[in-house]
Amino acid sequence: MNGAGNNSVTHVVIGEEAQGQRLDNYLLRHCKGVPKSHVYRILRSGEVRVNSGRVDATYRLQLGDNVRIPPIRIAERPQNEVEEAAKARVDLPIIFEDDAMLVIDKPEGIAVHGGSGVSFGVIEALRRQRPQAKFLELAHRLDRETSGILLVGKKRLALTALHDMFREHGAGADKRYLVLVKGRWMNNTQHVKAPLLKYLTDSGERRVSVHAEGKASHTVFRLLARWPEMSLLEAQLKTGRTHQIRVHLAHLGFPILGDEKYGDFNLNKRLRPAGLKRMALHAWRMAFRHPLLGTPVECVAPLPDGIRSYIAAVDAANSREFVADNLQHILEQQ
Repeated sequence: MNGAGNNSVTHVVIGEEAQGQRLDNYLLRHCKGVPKSHVYRILRSGEVRVNSGRVDATYRLQLGDNVRIPPIRIAERPQNEVEEAAKARVDLPIIFEDDAMLVIDKPEGIAVHGGSGVSFGVIEALRRQRPQAKFLELAHRLDRETSGILLVGKKRLALTALHDMFREHGAGADKRYLVLVKGRWMNNTQHVKAPLLKYLTDSGERRVSVHAEGKASHTVFRLLARWPEMSLLEAQLKTGRTHQIRVHLAHLGFPILGDEKYGDFNLNKRLRPAGLKRMALHAWRMAFRHPLLGTPVECVAPLPDGIRSYIAAVDAANSREFVADNLQHILEQQ
């Protein structure tokens, strides 16, 4: 289903990469460029058949199913979108890979997927980087401004298992972040359980705030280093709410350096000429069970140069008030 369109009936035999997927979701991905309304129209009309019979849009595809897809005209993509797609073909750093999944060290400033005004993101770039791959889907998300570990399923069964693992929160993946915050953080370990509520601003932007009616949220912060006006923390997620680390820290009065949504905006302006040109939040380490084998997996994404060099500059100008035993090991990881 590539190019400007398909003027003949297509028959697709379902492989393990699509096994268990809903028929409508399969068609929406398979028929790139076709309006969603048109996909559902051909489903309702019975033009799509599975094993020569009519099925509902919610039918779960089985290994070996023969799917009949009618002729569909696909609109040409605008030239600027084609150019953006070419730009998105970046070499994404791979930390771990096998037949079931891969782990990316996501760069800062790249969305994980297209949407919200961004045509292409990490997953689209990865598909262009690996055009032969039959199946590549995100297992979870990272904010555009956050760098670090991002898991991608290469098989549907692996993706489903990863989704289940992330839903287990504390019992699933152990996710650790490194974060630079404004202020002198004093507690070696601090549990934060402030509930979080999503809302939209007047301009339609998504935001999150601490609110009694919000969803239960739990972050564990550990102090790694402290300077007179700044601290380096490790944040361990026990739940996976939107913007959880950012909002918990801002609520406590320790905004993340460079955070343009919840941070200290006047301080952020001074940080850029001082050498910090990004939000100082990095998904550093993740430990979990392999989605198909059940064996332990631990992945580490070293601290990016932009944050590492800023810490070195602060070190040169200020003596540390506190240093954790494992700090040097974290800073030296490559």
